[in-house]
Amino acid sequence: MKLFWALVVAVSAILGGCMYVNSSLEGESPMRLSAIDVGQGLAVLLEWNGRYAMYDFGPDSVGVVDSLVRRGVDTLDWVVLSHFHRDHIGGFMELVGRGVFVRQLYVGPDESCNFFCDSVFRVARRLKIPVDTLLRGETVRFGVGVNMSSAGTGSVIAGEDSPRFDVLWPTKYVHAEGNGASVVLLVRYGAARAMLTGDLDSLGEKRLLEMNPTLSAELLQVGHHGSAGSSTLKFLSQVSPKYAFVSVGVGNDYGHPVKSVVRKLNLVLGDSTKLYRTDLQGSIRFELYPSMGVVGE
Repeated sequence: MKLFWALVVAVSAILGGCMYVNSSLEGESPMRLSAIDVGQGLAVLLEWNGRYAMYDFGPDSVGVVDSLVRRGVDTLDWVVLSHFHRDHIGGFMELVGRGVFVRQLYVGPDESCNFFCDSVFRVARRLKIPVDTLLRGETVRFGVGVNMSSAGTGSVIAGEDSPRFDVLWPTKYVHAEGNGASVVLLVRYGAARAMLTGDLDSLGEKRLLEMNPTLSAELLQVGHHGSAGSSTLKFLSQVSPKYAFVSVGVGNDYGHPVKSVVRKLNLVLGDSTKLYRTDLQGSIRFELYPSMGVVGE
């Protein structure tokens, strides 16, 4: 039985507009994954043993940094920006002067660098944040010196029992830009599995499956906010998540998530209550435990 404490104690003790899917287990430290409600964009806060990291930073002017400060986050071990679209990187540009220290910035080889991309690098230089590029085969962990190749080189301060974030995409053999260049991370924590896909499109999903024919995860971040250009039935069926979440804005002009994707997700999940949406529930928190199964209400 594949395992990870996923939560779904829909304690609609919705504090501050946040829904917490929560659980506790004596003797194990959970890894918490929070989809912050940023409207039409994506920002995922990751927490383990008092350490924090971010996958994407949401658009600008929606208060992502304010949310971190309210949560007591003053240091991020690392930030991964999946690709250079404003709704995923804008919030990073608001770090200046806010008292949140970032130890490392990771980006993908997105070839569509533009004004917003340049602005991110300017902020990194101003704040003296080291920048590195992630490619398939590398691994990121909590701690210092977290970037490690699949060959095992590099220093992993947090230890082998810490959650690991394996980079599945992009590969150095493919030139990609925009959505198709999204950095895809597979989170592994004991038997727990979660997948962060950014805005990966259907072509990227196809290539991902070709390179990972047994790919699966209990928790899936739905690609590109539930657009029709992502989340093919073949991809969803192979990954076979027990829970999925969509980061999407209320009444957005794109109609995300589109009805066809919602239908496919409900079919694969087998229960429409296992699909979470920030436009309906606000910020959502999941907990991953290394040795327990999925808990639902």
